[in-house]
Amino acid sequence: MAVIEHALLPVRAGSEAAFEAAVAEAKPLIEASPGFISLEIRRPLGPEQPYLLLVQWRSVADHRDGFRTSERYQRWRALLHPFYDPVPTVGYFGDPL
Repeated sequence: MAVIEHALLPVRAGSEAAFEAAVAEAKPLIEASPGFISLEIRRPLGPEQPYLLLVQWRSVADHRDGFRTSERYQRWRALLHPFYDPVPTVGYFGDPL
């Protein structure tokens, strides 16, 4: 089974449109990564709620040791991290019950 990377993305109020434009620019960076399967970012339904990031990888190592150590991640980070307050915490999930 695939591994799911999960993060809640606390985007600064008032910068949602710019964040979503940056996501569109950043998506090809993660999609080109070995072990990448899919990406889903969900908009919050209420004010001051975080976006939801769900990424499927073949393994945790594909994300942590592959993408996170790559030049693509450095560009991803430069595009998206300025919008976060605070920086999100990433978690991983395995097989469904």
